[in-house]
Amino acid sequence: MRLIATRLTATLLASALIAPAALAQTATLPAPAIPVQTLKDVTKELSSDAYEGRAPTTAGETKTIDYLVKRMKAAGLKPGNAGKWTQDVPMVASTASAVRPMVFSGGTTPLSLAYKSDMVVGTYRVVPQVSIANSPVVFVGYGVNAPEKGWNDYAGLDVKGKTVIILSNDPDWAVPETKGLFNGREMTYYGRWTYKFEEAARQGATAAIIVHDTEPAAYPWAVVQSSWTGEQYELDAANNHMDQSQAIGWIQLAQAKALFSSAGKDFAALSRAAATKGFRAVPLGVTMSVGFENKIKKSLSHNVIGVLPGKPAAQGGAPGDYVLYSAHWDHLGRCEPVNGDDICNGAVDNASGTAGLIALAETFAKAPPTRRSVAFLAVTAEESGLLGSAYYAQHPVFPLARTVAGINMDVLNVNGAVRDFEITGAGKSELEDMVKPLLAAQGRRITPEATPEKGHYFRSDHFSFAKLGVPMLAGGSGEDLVNGGVAAGKAAAEDYTANRYHKPQDEYRADWNWDGAVQDLTIYYQLGRELADGNAWPNWYKTAEFRAARDRSRAGAAQ
Repeated sequence: MRLIATRLTATLLASALIAPAALAQTATLPAPAIPVQTLKDVTKELSSDAYEGRAPTTAGETKTIDYLVKRMKAAGLKPGNAGKWTQDVPMVASTASAVRPMVFSGGTTPLSLAYKSDMVVGTYRVVPQVSIANSPVVFVGYGVNAPEKGWNDYAGLDVKGKTVIILSNDPDWAVPETKGLFNGREMTYYGRWTYKFEEAARQGATAAIIVHDTEPAAYPWAVVQSSWTGEQYELDAANNHMDQSQAIGWIQLAQAKALFSSAGKDFAALSRAAATKGFRAVPLGVTMSVGFENKIKKSLSHNVIGVLPGKPAAQGGAPGDYVLYSAHWDHLGRCEPVNGDDICNGAVDNASGTAGLIALAETFAKAPPTRRSVAFLAVTAEESGLLGSAYYAQHPVFPLARTVAGINMDVLNVNGAVRDFEITGAGKSELEDMVKPLLAAQGRRITPEATPEKGHYFRSDHFSFAKLGVPMLAGGSGEDLVNGGVAAGKAAAEDYTANRYHKPQDEYRADWNWDGAVQDLTIYYQLGRELADGNAWPNWYKTAEFRAARDRSRAGAAQ
């Protein structure tokens, strides 16, 4: 999810401002009447205990799907999937149990790490049990293999049968500026935990363990603990994910330091070395053992798809072109209890964004029909690794080549009106040229990303579409609150991250201020309306990594 808001980096802001305006800008549309009561009602309903945290494939999902279909019908949408409201998403859930301590042997002091408090462990493999005994341990720094940067932490190393220990984030994450080989403070995909496990598997590692350090990880251990225990979801696959490592997981920073000390190594010194080009992996001279039972459940989850068809071609319409709005309906379900409460309600993340999806559907349905079709997609299993959006992008109901662009909503601002707007993945898409005058009409400005080290660009569903070429806007309220300024906005964001994010405390509150959400939804509506009524096919900037995918896609589309 995108925590409250993300910001455009200063470096990318400059590049965005000097990029040529690729699209003609029409007069700013009047501000629509965003239904605030819908935002309140949908958020409150979906985040109630009755939905048990909206975990995929549970009774909570069934209630969620039924409610969303009811709201889409009432809004005036049509079923989006060939007469159906849903798209089946084949899922496999794994639940670790009887987890044995993670034991490191061979050092001066044997270490036994307890499940949840010291470490978490699981597997992508669809197997009934995992048992690893005496796997040699190797420190691979940041676990990055980036040929285009001349960087390979696995150079000259064979990790088959071995356990790799990996640091959080990118090698230059501590650099205050957002520049450098790995963009400094701004996380690249090489810094994401998903990449680190993917690369370890490609290298043949038996186990991959990331060291949790709160600042570079961008969230506290409690988030890891709640997210990595209980049912873990993945898309079902014919090979049962046997190409993945046997075990993946995290260990606490203090335990990592103790491990290195037992191995006669200086954790701080090796961490510094790992941040320099030319670093070579270091065998620790110890072994790792761990095991657990793995309960497997295969089932279907569902994306929910509604559509407002565009005008018929005879009336000048282009109903075969689609403007897409997306938000994820799922959350963590039942999670690590806090004061006896084990339901992670996910009110802000992402009942609020789903409420925004319904509110926009109602707003579009009450307005005159658009030239192009407008689709509303509520996806599953974002919290499990963007699974619902990934499945849709790989099996699109509406061809990606005919998908004009999209807007993703992951968390709405419930802290009040703001003076600024942050764009995730800024400096990449021509959608930014279109959104600037809309923001100016609200008297708002684009501001640099407050926490670029958190890698929000890779943490929500827009990324699934971007990888396949579809331009997607992901952005929203910054931290400059009208009441209280940046100090108040920053305090609210930090409070949410520390006390509610991925915890049972993320619950609906009647005293939320929805003014900022209305500001953002107005921008989303106006941008989508302009795209849906126009002829433009926005693209990525020529320097963006997704430009080639879009060009290939559009080249094969009927114009």
